[in-house]
Amino acid sequence: MTTEINMTDAPLSPLGLDRPESGDDVALPFTLDALDCRGRVVRLGDALDAILTRHDYPEPVARLLGEAVVLAGLIGSSLKFSGRFILQTQTDGPVNLLVVDFDVPDGLRGYARFDAEAVAEAIARGETQPGQLLGKGHLAMTVDQGLHMERYQGIVPLDGGSLEDVAHTYFQQSEQIPTQVRLAVAQLSRRGEPGPNWRAGGVLLQFLPPEGGRLPDLPGDGNFDNPDALDPDFVEDDKWTQARTLLATLADDELADPDLSPERMLFRLYHETGVRVFDAMPLEERCTCSAERIEAMLRDSFSPEDRAEMVVDGEIEVVCEFCSADYHFSPHEFDETH
Repeated sequence: MTTEINMTDAPLSPLGLDRPESGDDVALPFTLDALDCRGRVVRLGDALDAILTRHDYPEPVARLLGEAVVLAGLIGSSLKFSGRFILQTQTDGPVNLLVVDFDVPDGLRGYARFDAEAVAEAIARGETQPGQLLGKGHLAMTVDQGLHMERYQGIVPLDGGSLEDVAHTYFQQSEQIPTQVRLAVAQLSRRGEPGPNWRAGGVLLQFLPPEGGRLPDLPGDGNFDNPDALDPDFVEDDKWTQARTLLATLADDELADPDLSPERMLFRLYHETGVRVFDAMPLEERCTCSAERIEAMLRDSFSPEDRAEMVVDGEIEVVCEFCSADYHFSPHEFDETH
């Protein structure tokens, strides 16, 4: 079901929104028909707080991982099949690894690996922007449709830029679709709640004219790492200019505001041109680890000698890096005669 919102300064329900406005932990698809654009909003509350507070991350590391979780939610929630979308960075900075899994259609989990001493030094120097924490390396986005299906992976370089920047590059290289991404993460305290909670919001906006004219509208020859390939005569489509310029007016605190629904946020941005919203899709923090999966991993991926080296005090202990669940196995469970 869709609802078109094209009036100003009015409650949303009289405009045809026949359901309550969305809250937290949702992905909300939308279209801007007059501007030939589509997109989605992700708003995360309890789901993100569970992911970030489960580990003792320094504040800048938690904020960076939060951005990665939102980005994975924006992309993963658009997939129409069973499987996983995996976002992973590998870099040489203080935060050398981010991994976020989106388990289609609604499950999110993520973790960060970092050098505690290097992060502390970066904080002392005031160098806590995403590009400063990540450093140089690459970001990989993988679509895994399960057994007997080919994986698709896109890789783009990380060279000191933000996750928003690298997302723009990814869509230019892989899909050649003009794309704008906004990400924001915040810690907010609310009356009656114990301590501050993590929350976040994000918007992904893409230009998709019906006549398919988007490819000639992109500068260059598809080699976006080569500045010499840029077309000096490139002229951006006016509709796309208007759509992305309006999105740029959105403040970070609006993206993560618990009192501003995704529908109302879009209405504020695009009420003059009209915005069509679809039903919101729920998202949740969910780890896919289990004793059965870890036992199979230990059995299939490690030799008896490797497993023997893992034994401490008569058992093998495995802690899930995502959810910190603790699993214990007897080494005899892996005997050939067991």
